[in-house]
Amino acid sequence: MTDSPLRERLRKALPVAMKARDRDATTALRATLAAIDNAEAVTPAEGVPGSLAIEVLPVGAGATEVARRTLTEQEVEQIVRAELAERETAADEYERVGHPDRAEKLRSEARSLATHLK
Repeated sequence: MTDSPLRERLRKALPVAMKARDRDATTALRATLAAIDNAEAVTPAEGVPGSLAIEVLPVGAGATEVARRTLTEQEVEQIVRAELAERETAADEYERVGHPDRAEKLRSEARSLATHLK
């Protein structure tokens, strides 16, 4: 599995943000990378029991493992843009209800994500 250039930029930016003690950027990068990881998860195949009862589980090393989805660069960019838009929408809502400090935190997170988009 090869990482997309955008995902790689986000991964490289995370330790930099952590070392700089930039909490907003660290929060945004961690959440966005988790969203990308979650998007790669596959849904269980038909016929796979939903129960975790030991008597119905497949047996053997790797019996339940499947390859993760591989996202295209465009899909990764869509996820990052969705994360950015979510923060901007929430910031607007916080501003509307009189919490400018929380709104600014979310806008700072959105700006840190926007720097990685082309």
